[in-house]
Amino acid sequence: MTADQLRSILRDALKTALRERDRVTTQALRSAIAAIDNAEAVPTAARAGAIEAAPTGVGATEARRRDLSAAELHAILRHEVDERYAAARVCVTASPETAARLRAEADVIAPYTSLVLS
Repeated sequence: MTADQLRSILRDALKTALRERDRVTTQALRSAIAAIDNAEAVPTAARAGAIEAAPTGVGATEARRRDLSAAELHAILRHEVDERYAAARVCVTASPETAARLRAEADVIAPYTSLVLS
């Protein structure tokens, strides 16, 4: 599965969650999509100088994106799930509601981890 295919699946699910006003699912899916987008980002050279040297034209400031493998996509989603479960364990005594929300978000993302590898 490519990143574009996974992103499309996640965005379709996000549209449904938005229509149903499901805040937990919406937050989890937005976070997963952002994690994929961030992983695709390629570091760009820092530029400083006069505005005259700035790039111009349509797309001149766009940076290329990395192509992610299925294994990388799986690792990204797995990290999102693991991060939420770990955070839920940390805050369970101080804020049980937050811990429950984090576990629910992890449960939303978890099925997509196996989907990537199939």
